[in-house]
Amino acid sequence: MTDSQAAGRSGDTVSDRAVTVDIALPVFNEQAAVEAAAMRLRRASRDLPYRVRIIIVDNASTDRTPAISRRLAERFDDVSYLRLNRKGRGRALKTAWQTSDADICAYMDVDLSTDLTALAPALAALASGHSDISIGSRLAHGARVQRGLKREFISRGYNTILKTALDIRYSDAQCGFKAVRRDTARALLPFVSDVGWFFDTELLTLAEWAGMRIHEIPVDWIDDPDSSVDIVATAREDLRGVVRMIGTRVRGGYPLREIADDAAFPGSGRRPAGAHRLPHQIMSFGLIGVLSTAAFALLFLLLAPALGAQTANFAALVITAIANTAANRRVTFGVRGRAGAARHQGRGLIVFGLGWALTSGALAALHTEAPDAGRATELGALVAANIAATAIRFLLLHFWVFGPREGSRLAVATDPPSRPPLNRQPVDDHPLTCKGRQS
Repeated sequence: MTDSQAAGRSGDTVSDRAVTVDIALPVFNEQAAVEAAAMRLRRASRDLPYRVRIIIVDNASTDRTPAISRRLAERFDDVSYLRLNRKGRGRALKTAWQTSDADICAYMDVDLSTDLTALAPALAALASGHSDISIGSRLAHGARVQRGLKREFISRGYNTILKTALDIRYSDAQCGFKAVRRDTARALLPFVSDVGWFFDTELLTLAEWAGMRIHEIPVDWIDDPDSSVDIVATAREDLRGVVRMIGTRVRGGYPLREIADDAAFPGSGRRPAGAHRLPHQIMSFGLIGVLSTAAFALLFLLLAPALGAQTANFAALVITAIANTAANRRVTFGVRGRAGAARHQGRGLIVFGLGWALTSGALAALHTEAPDAGRATELGALVAANIAATAIRFLLLHFWVFGPREGSRLAVATDPPSRPPLNRQPVDDHPLTCKGRQS
């Protein structure tokens, strides 16, 4: 249950700028910080070419935070107050963004550790249509960060775990400075289940897996020494979230194709990164593998009398590997067009090299043990080795050749800009009416 209060007085409109932004400020017992944070955000937003509203989202505070927030909402037309009866930063952001009518939804931690000069480029990347999500990064090149060694170590360690376990490219999951287009948020939020600190990681990972573009801004960031976040408990919950996401993806529980389609605009041609569900990938890969193995066997039998077993094995593998990579690229992993095709074939040939080494080793071992082995025995040994090579091939195709990281690179390379810019309609036509500012 939520109780929303927002100011609404008569007065002149702020301007004729139509792109609207809601910045959520999640708080829990922040009576000492909430007013200063809201006022700093108001001052920082005045020079932006957008209409900005600050939404104080109260996570069931028990101190004077509700009273202070209500007073701010009553005093300023560009400040709103939303109260939730349960805690959880993820719950606060999800509620605020799902109920927002703004073109862009953003949030910042109430300590405002991130310098607000990053706000303009973060919003511009979304309003222009260049990106789907903007995030501040303390780990990107050019960031200036002041924090203790312990927090630095934990942050870098956590993001290294994410990159390894989830195969993602964004550099900083937990910086409290993010913005997302409303259409992107509405496509992603139904599938983000975490209501705590892992919310950010789940949102960004789903976005990258679905082939969306994440714009990173190196930020100036100063650690808040009075932060009440329990680092150990948060890290433990985050690791559980990572395991849950991996399990859900393996089971095909994330409809990445549907998410990408919901967020895409007509005619964009966007395809999600690895959007096909894993069960579909396995079935498709298996069918293509059966056909490839049959083609390999036929080619080997045709070429072996003239070329010899080893040369025939190599030639048959090269031909079927090229065809196999092309078929899996299109059917199994849903990649269309020529962009990246040469790179995919190059990586496919590297994978082929591993398969060739395995099958050649099996053939050499057979000839060592049975020098007089016939064609049928040779073929049997090669087919058995090919089955093992096929399992390795699928893993490499899934996680390396056509994995989420590769899909994100293709999205950047082939879809600029990924979206049309947000429309600038007359101010009176927009559902968010933002009255004259007061200082």
